[in-house]
Amino acid sequence: MGRSCATHETREAFLSSEKVGRGHFMKDGTYIDIPGSKTHELPPLLVHPPAEHAREEQSELESVMVEAEDMLGFSDADPDTIQRRKFDLALKLTEQYKGLLSHWSWGDSVLEWIRQCEITFEYEETLRKLLHPDVWPHASRASFVTLLMDKGVSTQGVALQRAVGLRLTFRQPPPIDCFSNQFLFYLNSTVADTAYQTWSHMVPQTPVLFPPERFHFEVLSLEN
Repeated sequence: MGRSCATHETREAFLSSEKVGRGHFMKDGTYIDIPGSKTHELPPLLVHPPAEHAREEQSELESVMVEAEDMLGFSDADPDTIQRRKFDLALKLTEQYKGLLSHWSWGDSVLEWIRQCEITFEYEETLRKLLHPDVWPHASRASFVTLLMDKGVSTQGVALQRAVGLRLTFRQPPPIDCFSNQFLFYLNSTVADTAYQTWSHMVPQTPVLFPPERFHFEVLSLEN
């Protein structure tokens, strides 16, 4: 996979780019046939940093201290030990929340990229019919997520399906004090996975995938 990195100052942010070439192939699903041999250029995927939605770390810690205390329950340990345990647990909850923000930001960026791709498809005769439900087989919006995975796009540990699922669940990322410790530790991945699976199976047919070697795009990371 060919890569190039560049940095540009744009609206007080740094834009770092990664060219995405041919990636690995998924084992499941059917690759749709695209006439010709042309490599189609898709819009860049603009990835926004989660810091845009995060609060100050001290404020986040204060918001989850009550949750941490509830999780600890009664203990006959000395006050200093209890306070240290509570602080350590609050740190873990905060890290869970930051991971949620990273996934949500990627999901928001991916859904916007899919919308831009759909516009591109409508303007290209060869691609237009691939998304039309009255043509079989046809691709779905989830096919674009699989294309990103097929291309081996670097996500810094973010699971794309979970990321899209979180964005489908939350229009905006709620502040940390809206989440229970149970949600942060155990439920957010389950909720996100369920949302994604429901969304991706809205097309009642075998998943149709885009052949990754027929598409090219860049991943642009907006960094503070």
